[in-house]
Amino acid sequence: MNDDRPLRPAAQHTMRRRDLFGVGVAMAAPALLPGLPVTLGSSGQGGTSGDDRAFWVQMIRRLADPVLDNLSAGTLKARMPVEEADGAKRADVTHLEGFGRLIAGLAPWIELGPSTSGAAGAEQAERQRYAELARKALSRAVDPASPDVMNFTVGRQPLVDAAFLAQGVLRAPRALWTDLDASTRTQLVQALESTRIILPGANNWLLFSATVEAALAKMGAWWDRMRVDYALRQHEQWYKGDGIYGDGPDFHWDYYNSFVIHPMLLDVLAAVGGESPGWERLKEPMLQRARRYAAILERQIAPDGTFPAVGRSLAYRCGAFQSLAQMALLRQLPADLPPGQARAALSAVIRRTLEAPGTFDPQGWLRIGLSGHQPGVGERYISTGSLYLCAAALLPLGLPADDPFWTAPAEPWTAQRAWSGGTFPIDRAI
Repeated sequence: MNDDRPLRPAAQHTMRRRDLFGVGVAMAAPALLPGLPVTLGSSGQGGTSGDDRAFWVQMIRRLADPVLDNLSAGTLKARMPVEEADGAKRADVTHLEGFGRLIAGLAPWIELGPSTSGAAGAEQAERQRYAELARKALSRAVDPASPDVMNFTVGRQPLVDAAFLAQGVLRAPRALWTDLDASTRTQLVQALESTRIILPGANNWLLFSATVEAALAKMGAWWDRMRVDYALRQHEQWYKGDGIYGDGPDFHWDYYNSFVIHPMLLDVLAAVGGESPGWERLKEPMLQRARRYAAILERQIAPDGTFPAVGRSLAYRCGAFQSLAQMALLRQLPADLPPGQARAALSAVIRRTLEAPGTFDPQGWLRIGLSGHQPGVGERYISTGSLYLCAAALLPLGLPADDPFWTAPAEPWTAQRAWSGGTFPIDRAI
């Protein structure tokens, strides 16, 4: 998320219509295929709804605990390690990176409403506890008198992670805005406004500015429509076809369509798309493209839960699948991708990237790597805080436990079907 690039008109594509919050059509669940190279079940590739959801909740808590426990107590800067490439000097930005990125992934879960009794009720109590921790942490992050007040203005990186924090607020408006105390609200608005001094690059960075402005709009503050309009217009020009945007005018073979582009386009449009007829017209085509990209992501998950180690920022691990996770959260999975299949595929990727030995240090902090501790994966803009974008793979925790994403039987994902000699749907471009 650290380079600058600009633009090229894109071809027009016609696509079938579907409501933004409609449920995708699921195909009938087939029997598990014989000879699959990975077994579905409690071993981790996708089991029962209860097993999978319990694992996902365990994982979001594992990611959140060191960040929120320390930040809410005012000890984040004192205790958070800063792993980075030699000479990278990221200590002044890494704390906002860790908090903003964690919140972007955690937000739908803590926003989820009341549950029924039993296991769901116990989870509700946990959600409430983490929502309170997140609000305390947010208060510390924006309070100028706090030992953990965060850098929103020095250097260019703070714009990136202010945007991830703003995206979290958009995803949890009750938990992270309505339920805030008045002082924290004021200081949060001021912190986001202060990032306007940072000039975004002519690439995915335009969406960081747009996301900050969209959040300010939802907070009732003055917001800059031009920053939103420019980001949307440029990305419309940078669209390359078949669900893929350029990161600027050029195509780059990496996961930035999932780390940033599709998720922020959809969240910005959901927040302020109704403010302009031109923006409103972008909703449907941009949703169709995001749905197509989710299908591409699912097909990149190998039978063993690995995926191509291509492009930069691989240290964000399973965060590379944020766009697939977001489509599940919005109930917008492609028609031939049943929710049980998507859940199994995402569970496999989460396990491969977050359960590998060495992923966490003895104090529970993430360490640089794709699968385990691999310091060489860390580019010079990567540090400990950067790694928490992996939390975005857990967005479907914002769906209630009785949603089909959680209750549908686990199914083999596309690569498992294809490489076991089974039947699988042929891929088609849009």
